[in-house]
Amino acid sequence: MSDATPPGWYPDAATPGTERWWDGRAWTAHTRPIAPVAQQLGPPEPVANAYGNGGSAATGGGTRIVALAVAGLVVVGAAVTGTVLLGRGDGDTRPKARPSSSAPLPAVDQDTPSPSGSPAEGDPEVLVDQLNGITLPIPDGWEKPESTVEKVLTMRTVDSYNCPGDSSGFCYHGTVTTRTASGTDITSAEELAKRDITTAADGAYEENIVGARIHGGITSHRQLASASVSVAGRTGYQVRWRITTGKGPGGYVQSLVFPSTVGSESLIVVRYAFDAGPDGPPLSLMDTITEAIRPIGDSVTSGGVGSSVAP
Repeated sequence: MSDATPPGWYPDAATPGTERWWDGRAWTAHTRPIAPVAQQLGPPEPVANAYGNGGSAATGGGTRIVALAVAGLVVVGAAVTGTVLLGRGDGDTRPKARPSSSAPLPAVDQDTPSPSGSPAEGDPEVLVDQLNGITLPIPDGWEKPESTVEKVLTMRTVDSYNCPGDSSGFCYHGTVTTRTASGTDITSAEELAKRDITTAADGAYEENIVGARIHGGITSHRQLASASVSVAGRTGYQVRWRITTGKGPGGYVQSLVFPSTVGSESLIVVRYAFDAGPDGPPLSLMDTITEAIRPIGDSVTSGGVGSSVAP
């Protein structure tokens, strides 16, 4: 049996009074206030009264003291047990501290509970976004990496190659990420998708998160689509560009935005980046993935579990 700490909300050591979501492998950017502890009903019996009413240590008063001592041991034992449980796990599987990143943390509804009955995180055929309440099927020949430079849920092609603009770096022919919209007051899926497409294109083909121009930078782009689309039973919007780069075949990027199926229905941003040319995934796979996005616990599709998508 694995000793890895299970996904859940845990105290954030760097921000007292808050909890942070641990996805089973790493800290996420989602936080919430720690719920206040329910107050005790009525004051406890003063210790000075333990021998009251003529009692003694050998009779009624002694019974009260023993009960108080046992109760104290139970509280201490529970605190120690909680500390041990939070500290279990080896290596990187143990929650240690809040994630360090120069990127701003996503703005998430603090009162949104994590969905119950979600598919197993270890299922190799589905990417589970628990906080936003959706699943995405993982195409054949793709994977969900355990860790990435950018701290967002990611699936990508298994095979990598030396980037055409930076041979020391590794590139992937196809990548899809999902995240909660952050740092914006925009509530329209259409408006956000039209603004996000530039960020999506720059991150995939202009300059990566560490500042390397792995494709020689973007030289031009052409819009291929801009339209409403139904996603997981919600009305969303997608924008798709064809990108020409300084080196390599360039590619296609898409920003898909739609409301979450849970909580305050914050906007979700799904970004697609597919290389162009014979080695890149077929462009139709973008639509196939979009059509297969499901709410977690969908009664008809089981949230997409086991529904692998061919490239």
